[in-house]
Amino acid sequence: MRYFLDTEFNGFGGALLSLALVPEDGGDDFYVVLPLEEPAHPWVGRHVLPYLKSVPPMLYNQLDRVAAGHDVAAYLRTDPDPEIVADWPEDIALFCRLLLTAETEIVDVASLRFRFMRTPGFSTARNSQVPHNALHDARALRDHVLGAEQ
Repeated sequence: MRYFLDTEFNGFGGALLSLALVPEDGGDDFYVVLPLEEPAHPWVGRHVLPYLKSVPPMLYNQLDRVAAGHDVAAYLRTDPDPEIVADWPEDIALFCRLLLTAETEIVDVASLRFRFMRTPGFSTARNSQVPHNALHDARALRDHVLGAEQ
């Protein structure tokens, strides 16, 4: 199954702040927030941090990086062939870094496929219910891709 990915991070090249996976079938979404361990980039402080909790309370989960990696692995564990779809390359890079728990260790995750999709003229932020919130942006990406496929 395809899972639409979005992340928020602390400025260009910055640390992961939140990550969301939204399945194409409308099943349970995954959303996690990581603690900010350095000062927030000014733009991130204005446009991202205030909206991290703009999700249903049952989905809000703040974990350290290692625990978040284990949680994403557990979320995907029952899918024999998950495909992670993103419209921004850094989202894939940050997702992959989250799977690393130590220099030579990764979480218990089976094979994954990744698809980077260019979406000219489409912006998750402009089409999201809560712009710059990873969960809402991932949902906007899913809706855009599925709508374009119909």
